[in-house]
Order: sequence, then C-alpha cells, then structure tokens
Amino acid sequence: MNPWEVLSTRVLLDRRWLRVNEERVLLPNGAVIEEFHRLESPDWVAVVPVTPGGDIVMVDQYRHGAKRTSRELPAGVIDAGETPIQAAKRELLEETGYTVSELVPLFALSPEPHRSTQRGHIFLGKNAGPTGEARPEPTEVLEVHVLPASEVVADALAGRIIHAVHVAAILVAHGRGLLA
Repeated sequence: MNPWEVLSTRVLLDRRWLRVNEERVLLPNGAVIEEFHRLESPDWVAVVPVTPGGDIVMVDQYRHGAKRTSRELPAGVIDAGETPIQAAKRELLEETGYTVSELVPLFALSPEPHRSTQRGHIFLGKNAGPTGEARPEPTEVLEVHVLPASEVVADALAGRIIHAVHVAAILVAHGRGLLA
C-alpha cells in the first residue's frame, strides 16, 4: 500500500514529550485530508519484573487522563542516547528500587499507529529483587506492590489493569509460559 503524501505541515504544539503537527495529506486514492493531526512522542519502555518466587513488581499511580489510579508495570521514556535496555534498567530502579539479572525482549509495538510516532519496547525482567531505594522523578507519585503472577494475570483479564500495552505485556508473558 502506498504511503500518504504530506502536502504541508504546521506545528501546533512543541513540548518536551509531545509535538503536535497538523498536516494536509494526499491519499493514494486522490482524497485529501485537510487537517490530520500527527503526534510525535519519544519511545518508551516497560518491564514485567518477575521475582525468583514468581511474583510481579507493579506500581500504582494516578493517571490524570483516566482520572483514576492505575496499576501498571514500571515504565518510562527512553532518554536521549539511551538504548531501550538501558532505559528499562533505569526506569525499573528509579520507580521501584528493584533490579533484574536479565532483561528479555518481549516485543516492540506502536500503541497508536494511526496518529502517533511513539513505540513501546517491552521486556521481561528475570530475578527481580530490591537493591536500593526507589527514586521516582518529582512528577511521579508511585506505590510499589509485589503481587502473585496469578493475581496480575487475573486483573489483566478482568479489565482491572487499564493500561492496554501493559495488559498486552502481561498476557504475552503469561502466554509464553514466562510467569509462574
């Protein structure tokens, strides 16, 4: 399938973690979309950290878009100059105080390919254990929880975990037999 042709671009917003472009685009069938909004955001990582006992380290944090607390995997933006693995290790330690003996890539995906440039890189962390104190960024207010994998999978299946990519990560790890 042929890509769309961008006829013009106007930047509507340009911030640290978000750039909003308004584009006029020509489709392969000749139709023109006068105002297509494309979002540019940095790539990010998430980790499914599994302890030697088979528990999963999760975090609770308030998500203003959803107007509620969300139980999630440790996750965050890949900083300039970082690889996804480096970012995954850093985010896990910052948010939880845990490290892992190994990070296994599960998948990389585009959560909103219809309008966003960002990609999420998802890892399974083996032998997660506390090695220090969590040091989240000042904009992150987190509660760390270590939960049985069976409970986390049940919460994902029942819709109690609302972050769609994190649900996918948990279910892929479970489906591959990586969770006890």
